[in-house]
Amino acid sequence: MINIERFLRSKFRPMTLGLAAGCVSLASTARAADQTNAPPPGPEVTGRHAGESFWKRFDEANFEALSTPAYTPPPPVPPGSNAPPQANRRGHGTPFDAPPFPDGEWQLGGTEIIGDPNLTPDYPLMQAIYDGPHGQAWRDSKIKIYGWEDFSGNLSTSHNTSGPGVYTGTYANGASMLTGDGANFPLAYDQRPNRFEQNQFVVYVERTPDEFQTNHVDWGFRLSWVYGLDYRYMISRGWDSDQLVKRDDFYGMDTPMMYFNLYVPNVAEGLNLTFGRIISEADIEAQLAPNNLMSSHSLLYAFDPYCQWGLFASLKLSDNWIVQAGASAGNDVTPWETQDPGCQPTGAVMCQYQAPNNKFSFYAGANAFNNARWGFNNIQQYVGTFSYKFNDKVWTTHETWYMYQTGCPGQPSKTNPLGVRASDEPLSQNNGFGYSDGEVPVHPGYAAEYATLNYTMFRLAPTVFLTVRNELFNDLDGERTAYATLYTEHSIGLTWWPCKLITVRPEIRYDRSWGTHGSPTDLVDEAKPFDNGTRRQQFTAQFDVIYMF
Repeated sequence: MINIERFLRSKFRPMTLGLAAGCVSLASTARAADQTNAPPPGPEVTGRHAGESFWKRFDEANFEALSTPAYTPPPPVPPGSNAPPQANRRGHGTPFDAPPFPDGEWQLGGTEIIGDPNLTPDYPLMQAIYDGPHGQAWRDSKIKIYGWEDFSGNLSTSHNTSGPGVYTGTYANGASMLTGDGANFPLAYDQRPNRFEQNQFVVYVERTPDEFQTNHVDWGFRLSWVYGLDYRYMISRGWDSDQLVKRDDFYGMDTPMMYFNLYVPNVAEGLNLTFGRIISEADIEAQLAPNNLMSSHSLLYAFDPYCQWGLFASLKLSDNWIVQAGASAGNDVTPWETQDPGCQPTGAVMCQYQAPNNKFSFYAGANAFNNARWGFNNIQQYVGTFSYKFNDKVWTTHETWYMYQTGCPGQPSKTNPLGVRASDEPLSQNNGFGYSDGEVPVHPGYAAEYATLNYTMFRLAPTVFLTVRNELFNDLDGERTAYATLYTEHSIGLTWWPCKLITVRPEIRYDRSWGTHGSPTDLVDEAKPFDNGTRRQQFTAQFDVIYMF
């Protein structure tokens, strides 16, 4: 016991003190970002601290990064001269500063950026490795390991977490039919009201291909591992999915991205081939916390496809056009889960256009299409996003989609007393919900939904921006939320980077259901989805904090 205590004191206490000191000085760090043009510190010499222990190097790297501004403005352009071209970049330059924004690129999924070297920042873990005895070998390999911790808290007008027969939503999209704990549903991801959550502890291991150069084929890969509440929104049927669909664990693990990437130059402007499990190509938002503009997620994002397993190709035709095509086993289901009717060959075709002045982008297509038979999340999605940059401080982005399934059995009701039958699916799991994923529409037959969403961002300072989000989500047959009703959602959020490693995102949000479609069932009140089926509207105040390592 004495040896363990000495180890903890010697290895972790300096790091803890460093983090605390960095957090205390956050305000002064943010102010310094307005005044400095110095590049962020990095490993000037590989192996410079090879004689120190790993934990000491990691502690020093954290302390250094906590005093480093998240954003360093570029040097001013001399009067009368043009802005210098962006180095090591083919095609258009990056339209946004990232940070403070989550990404510097126009929205494009399923591929690395063709024409860019695709370098990622060196966070403390990699800096500690580079500073060690084998630092040069790691640098030469181009393999990086990094990640983050994201936790959140919320206050909600919903609080009802008990009651017999309470239906709080679907398995794949995170709510619990078994416990009734998800009173914030259909809000995502923090469905449990008035509490703190450990959302996601994430580790990436990746190698990114250099797609600026055109003289040789390059390759890359990404392996991701997630633990926390948010795994509920990432799970694929057949990939350690029992923790959700059988046990309904609120906290669990997943690996939402596991893929190999091959870059082939000189095919038009470059070709990317991605094989494995990817996050669905479309969407403004993403599963991983640092890639989002706000702490909470829109309803539009919460209920569309999440992960696909397959082969995806992206071809850059010119500086303005990229086309994509892919084939997968379906949405949120593994290729070997053949009992599920949603496991079937599924296509994807998308294209992106960027304006010559780099102020406008359009990205649209069929993100998932097959025979549309009702199965595990077997939704057909046709989606489009566009973004416009007014200036360096104001930009907007918009997304609209339409989705559907056919042959849905419908929930038990007075007009449909059988509901889900043995002939519809295996009844051996989940008290009869089997392969339906819990997503049983209110009405039988063709089930559809549409949604439209807008984000508008206002940069208030070099490391701070304000976001306004407005959306309309119409679950026409209750196929996504189990309530056949029209929803609206309005949110205002702030994103602040006090230093290179920390992001803080407070927000306030208002959700409302506007009524019924068709006749009500005897199982749910279609007009009152919030607070476990008792309210039409919901106010929430939420925040999250992301710490990179």
